[in-house]
Amino acid sequence: MTLPAVVKILIFSYLPLIGIVIAFKDYVPRLGILGSPWNGLENFEFFFKSSDAWRILRNTIGLNALIIAAELVVAVSMALLLYEISNRKALKAYQSIMFFPYFFSWVLTGLMLTTLLNPNNGIVSRLIEDMTGREAAFYSEPWYWIVILPLVSIWKGTGFSSLIYYSALMGIDKDLFEAAEIDGATKLQAMRFISLPFLMPIMVMLTILAVGHILRADFGLFYFVPRNVSALYPVTDVLDTYVFRALTVNGNFTMSAAVSVFQSFVGLVLILGTNRLAKMYDKEYGLF
Repeated sequence: MTLPAVVKILIFSYLPLIGIVIAFKDYVPRLGILGSPWNGLENFEFFFKSSDAWRILRNTIGLNALIIAAELVVAVSMALLLYEISNRKALKAYQSIMFFPYFFSWVLTGLMLTTLLNPNNGIVSRLIEDMTGREAAFYSEPWYWIVILPLVSIWKGTGFSSLIYYSALMGIDKDLFEAAEIDGATKLQAMRFISLPFLMPIMVMLTILAVGHILRADFGLFYFVPRNVSALYPVTDVLDTYVFRALTVNGNFTMSAAVSVFQSFVGLVLILGTNRLAKMYDKEYGLF
């Protein structure tokens, strides 16, 4: 039963690893990967010495860190609230409503957002203009997107994340809550001293995995939602969109490969580092 999955991983995850050498070569398509001459770390130097490197790294790390923190807080809060709902029909309705946006593609999400923020006939834009008398130029002022992108990510992904935490809460022994109630504990105190400590291991595990991908931004979120508008690049341009344009516009395979290797290496270091810190705090919190 595992053979198809093993074959898929071998073909799509392990065999392509030979392409890593492109990051250390002056790649010439007619010579192929193995026939192209080596150039050491020049491809890495080309990226890090460019004027875009600081802006792209700042956007990638800053926005991803903000999204990781915001989604963690919102997902755990929603799971705790869902756990307090005793009516099964209402619970299923809330879960369905929260989970539904997860199935939307980023292309569709971007189109939906355009109908709200379009400066000409967007619902939100027109409402702000009517209330304040000034135009809200969402697609020409990049700093709006420091808030918009995390909000869109939370709206789309919180339903799925909260179900993971809710499933963990279902494993708590009900007797603990009954004992706390007898001792006079409030709902908030029960959440603080029973629910949150029980959720802490899975919160740490998912956070470690998320931190390991902090340099791998969600391409759909950062490309399709802001519609790849160049005026928004000071905030929305991240490593993945930068690499995509380097490949499609400039055909720069070597620099793109170098950035991908850098992302993977930093991700490995971050996972090992955060896992180490988690185990130093509590051995049960480590991912491995």
